[in-house]
Amino acid sequence: MSELRFEKIKIIGAELGEESCVPDLLGEHILQNSLKFRLDEKDEIYEGYGRRKNAYPYRQYNNYTREVKERVCEAAVLENRFLKAVFLPEYGGRLWELWDKKTEKNLLYTNDVIRFSNLAVRNAWFSGGVEWNIGVIGHTPYTTDPLYTAVTKTESGAPVLRMYEYERIRKVPYQMDFWLDEEDCFLNCRMRIVNESEDVIPMYWWSNIAVPEYEGGHIVVPAKQAFTNRDNEVFKVDIPVVEGIDITDYKKIPKSVDYFFDLEKEKPKYIANLDKNGYGLLHRSTGRLRSRKLFSWGNQQASDHWQEFLTENAGRYIEIQAGLAKTQYGCIPMAPYTAWEWIEQYGPVKIDESKADFSKMEEQLTGLLVSQKAPKKLEDLLEETEQMAKTKAELLIKGSSYGALKQHGNLAEHLEYVLEKDTLKKWKNFFETGKLYEPETEEAPDEFLIDAENLGFLQDTLKRENQDNWYAFYQAGIGAFAVEDFPCAEHYLLRSWERKHNPWACHGLACVCLLSDREEEAADWMEKGLSIENRRVSYLKEALKILGLCKEYGRLIRWYENLDKNTREIGKLKYYYIHALHKTGEDKKAYELLEENGGLVIDDIREGEDSVASLWSELYENLFGVKKSVPYRYDFKAF
Repeated sequence: MSELRFEKIKIIGAELGEESCVPDLLGEHILQNSLKFRLDEKDEIYEGYGRRKNAYPYRQYNNYTREVKERVCEAAVLENRFLKAVFLPEYGGRLWELWDKKTEKNLLYTNDVIRFSNLAVRNAWFSGGVEWNIGVIGHTPYTTDPLYTAVTKTESGAPVLRMYEYERIRKVPYQMDFWLDEEDCFLNCRMRIVNESEDVIPMYWWSNIAVPEYEGGHIVVPAKQAFTNRDNEVFKVDIPVVEGIDITDYKKIPKSVDYFFDLEKEKPKYIANLDKNGYGLLHRSTGRLRSRKLFSWGNQQASDHWQEFLTENAGRYIEIQAGLAKTQYGCIPMAPYTAWEWIEQYGPVKIDESKADFSKMEEQLTGLLVSQKAPKKLEDLLEETEQMAKTKAELLIKGSSYGALKQHGNLAEHLEYVLEKDTLKKWKNFFETGKLYEPETEEAPDEFLIDAENLGFLQDTLKRENQDNWYAFYQAGIGAFAVEDFPCAEHYLLRSWERKHNPWACHGLACVCLLSDREEEAADWMEKGLSIENRRVSYLKEALKILGLCKEYGRLIRWYENLDKNTREIGKLKYYYIHALHKTGEDKKAYELLEENGGLVIDDIREGEDSVASLWSELYENLFGVKKSVPYRYDFKAF
């Protein structure tokens, strides 16, 4: 029989740290926001649809470090005589391990540490396992957060692990049901997303599967073409050979790259990662999950550095992914009052012609799935489990409370949400009474819930119940900023400041001024904020970043030099300072600081960021009169 159990496991992991004290208004560099498209009119990839400039209303996780220690976390384990699947409900429900018990091999890449880096929508991300990405382009907002976790059964009595949440940007519940039948050699994953609103919404889903980068390994996928990008342009290429390289032989790929495979319509939906003997992981699905992708870090200095940065000794990996849309360059429209459902399966596969070329391996694997009638069996399984997916389950682990603030219709009424956070109880009272609580100004804002849907309600209360409430005006300003009504945002943030001087309004006003090309005003507001709040690291990171963007390097230097010794050693803050020294002509001092103690390490350096490398190159050339290759320790330019 199959078994589902919960157990405590030991991991080596970093401390996530608290969320940022200010909202993500300016956003990080997002590649998808600057792309140009060179595609055929029939490709229909919804270029740019649903792009976001920031992660609001989520806050960033940017207070972690690279230090790791042994920790205990909750794991959910599904097991039968063929497979053992280990999930981490506390970390976005990630499928962490998938063991083929016959060969005693883990089919996934499992990191030996959970070490956060700045690669996700909310900054913090870690590599390994299968990550379930929903809502907005990029890694899911819940990738480091607990999901609601519950248990139920299939009609045949097999235990089902259910994990679900409420995604706040798209305002959709999503649900994942996992099980192993007695004779299953594939893990069943039944997914469900519900649009409960009357609006068409942009939707995004990609299952991100980290797998070992085998020596002599290949991916196999039923496609002849793929979408990719270079130099900020998206175009289509024939595969497997691209510019003289067989990209399915992934060890030969030189630089970091994405390939989104245009799957042939008449063939099964699958992708496989096979070792030199033709053995490995097969991912297959029903038709709605229409696309597959290969991501490789590449094989150059920066690629090696990134993979080392993310782990201790777990080695190299690639990602094979499966998504709803053809690419990750845009979302796809989801109709009102609609549920999207599909099944994914993960399991071992072995083909005979391991040394054959790509076309022969694809022909063999496709033929195997067709002969097994896998596509029809998957669609039948989806239909057979429809009722199970809509039944209530026994809740064991609680997720966020945001779903409890939403009135859910019959499409998602079987999912239980628990309103447990005191801060959200206060917000619930506001929506019921119109009176928003007013914290002390030294307290950091606790939640951000104001958006286009409820901004008008808050604005009305500013005339009556909240006319003297600095916090209500602040939240109205942030809500107006979120819908890009910057004059309105500035008005309310100024009213907040007038009622009580607070650093939070200063940050908001600095962002408004910066986006309005009023850099000096932005810097003035940021300095006013720093004069009140200069203890919280997340505030300091935002403040120094903004001073740098305003080119107010003298002010930045002055504030940094007034910080205590330990705070000055925080990598991101130190980088802003060194960069400011360089811009003010103090190259010798900047270079010495950059190089001290073996070189500057920025815990939360952004994926693809080359700012440190560029800074080092400029300093070196200015001081020594020659150009030199970027040292390994600073090279993160994998793209």
